[in-house]
Amino acid sequence: MPTPESILKSIFGYDTFKPLQREIITNVQARRDTLVVMPTGGGKSLTYQVPALLFDGLTVVVSPLIALMKDQVEQLNALGVPAVFLNSSLSQEEYQANMDSVKSGQSKLLYVAPETLLTPRIYSLLSALKLDLLAIDEAHCISEWGHDFRPEYRQLVDVRRKFPSAVCMALTATATPRVRADIAASLGFTQSNEFLASFNRENLFIEVAPKREPIAQTLRFLENFKDQSGIIYCFSRKQVDELAATLARHKYSVRPYHAGLEDSDRRRNQEAFIRDDAQIIVATIAFGMGINKPNVRFVIHFDLPKSIESYYQEIGRAGRDGLPAHCLLLYSYGDASKIRYFIDQKEEPERSASYQHLDAMTRYAEGNICRRKPLLSYFGETFAQENCGTCDNCNSEPADQQDITVAVQKLLSCVKRSGERFGAAHVVDILLGSKNEKIEKYRHHELSTYGIGRELTKSQWMHLSRQLVERGLLNQEPTYRVLSVTDKGLEMLKSREQILGQINEAKKSERASARIKSSLDSEYDRSLFALLRNRRKELADESGIPPYVVFSDKTLVEMAMYFPQGRESLLNISGVGKVKFERYGMPFLEIIKEYCRSNKIDEKFKAPAREKDDAGRRYMTVGDAYNSGESVQSLMKQYNVSADTILNHLARFIMAGNPLRSAEDLIALSNLDPDQQMAIFKAFDKHGSDMLKPVYDAMGGKVNYDELRILRLCYLCEKR
Repeated sequence: MPTPESILKSIFGYDTFKPLQREIITNVQARRDTLVVMPTGGGKSLTYQVPALLFDGLTVVVSPLIALMKDQVEQLNALGVPAVFLNSSLSQEEYQANMDSVKSGQSKLLYVAPETLLTPRIYSLLSALKLDLLAIDEAHCISEWGHDFRPEYRQLVDVRRKFPSAVCMALTATATPRVRADIAASLGFTQSNEFLASFNRENLFIEVAPKREPIAQTLRFLENFKDQSGIIYCFSRKQVDELAATLARHKYSVRPYHAGLEDSDRRRNQEAFIRDDAQIIVATIAFGMGINKPNVRFVIHFDLPKSIESYYQEIGRAGRDGLPAHCLLLYSYGDASKIRYFIDQKEEPERSASYQHLDAMTRYAEGNICRRKPLLSYFGETFAQENCGTCDNCNSEPADQQDITVAVQKLLSCVKRSGERFGAAHVVDILLGSKNEKIEKYRHHELSTYGIGRELTKSQWMHLSRQLVERGLLNQEPTYRVLSVTDKGLEMLKSREQILGQINEAKKSERASARIKSSLDSEYDRSLFALLRNRRKELADESGIPPYVVFSDKTLVEMAMYFPQGRESLLNISGVGKVKFERYGMPFLEIIKEYCRSNKIDEKFKAPAREKDDAGRRYMTVGDAYNSGESVQSLMKQYNVSADTILNHLARFIMAGNPLRSAEDLIALSNLDPDQQMAIFKAFDKHGSDMLKPVYDAMGGKVNYDELRILRLCYLCEKR
């Protein structure tokens, strides 16, 4: 009998599962309805494709995206897996042929849009078959709280009722706790069958740079990505067209993409990008849904995104093959003001919600801490590492601490004297003695603080204002970013106590993209990789499929690292399964053999892959050790980490659907009395257990986060 591991290797060509994939597949095999929340590139598709090949009957995959259906079916067919789709892009003859393939039992997977699945014709087709698995992709569309609610998704509950023997999966890449609860309630799922993967994409280098000369900055950035695929996001259609034209003049292979183009032009440009006929796509946010191109090496945000959720989704299109990729955001206050102008045109409550999203985005862009901390916190995940090593802030040289007392007093005084009615940019203009219209209008040139700050530059004053907001000396109102002095700030003005800080921003590590590229280059033979990539393109064009359907960049990189020269060694390369070897293996082996013969290179041994006990998987090791009798204290010593880190591992362990031994050992760690503990458990009932801040706020800030982590774990133990 085939096993998940044997299918993973023989069909998909992989040695090991990614985090949570095996646990999810086991849950589905046991015919337990399952909610999967996994980031883009985390391997969601495999969690229903493997069970589909283990079950006797049909698997139906619901997807709202025609491009993604086509892409997934092409990839499965290339692996030798019989799969078809039914949607409006097919001719009448193709549609009927696919219907017949499903009816005869020839196809193992059927991809359909929700509106197609709800038609009597498809219901009649499925009623005559054994339906084993119903997988609902983009499941956030079920929830009215989701960013892409679709009413037809709500009707999928009726499909579940019509096929009660089929196990159901709901999968999404972006879902806040509220959306997850709504999905589970709508489909009748239990919490114990919810799997949350880490949202941390370790292979992405994340950078935010001040937007000064955006065209020049973009061109300098692209110098490090010659012949590499990338996406550049712009705010407007006009900006897309202008930037695409500029890059084309600089001899880049580039296409534009936005809603103002003719449908045929949009499709042609998207297809050119997917098939590597164009290396760069410059687009509005209209681009990207349903694109599964794994070898996107960079994503540039030429303009500020409207929310952290959309930003995370867009950078998630980079590095899906697991190789290093670079995400650059060019940030300016002007972009934020432009978005605020459009938000002002909206009605309530949409306007307030949009302001909250924009405020979170600007705070993220202006922040000095590890980029992953606020990004993952948005999705309810704690990032425990002090330094991720792969963002601009963690690669910055620490700025020297100096006495900033006088500068702070000037800034706080100016905020106060201007009436606490203006944002940082205007306050800084007063300090610099600017002569603009707004200064004249409000007669701020008459203030005693006018022109007293000329010893610093505008960027230095702006950096200082952000520090004072972070320290709680200034408050920044989220809608219009108006500054006001806090009680703590007033106390500082009166006491004149010394304050240490940084006048200049920390120096960001330059040429991070060049270092990513050079570290990748050093691991494989670039000349051989180029030969393999050219052959891949020829084979793909002959078959009318995207190159990555033949082999991914990651697979070609491994070939150019280990130089396999025989059947078994090529099958040991990640992404080479038996069917792909039969179809494409020999042309690649011939190139590798000839290259090695000409350059006197020997084949290198590739050790069998093993599950890594790193931060991504350690929660399983910690959970198993705790269940076998280890205490929190002994685990702290073993891994040389804090209690907070161990508690986070145990929380992830139990949230992944694993049982944890009695909560009595954990409750003993709490210093709160039983009444306080009960009050916190009630707060978890009301606000959920995914994020601690709502519970912290509900308790009036009187219970610290260490206690909340302990009691969340006890709460989860009781709930499972």
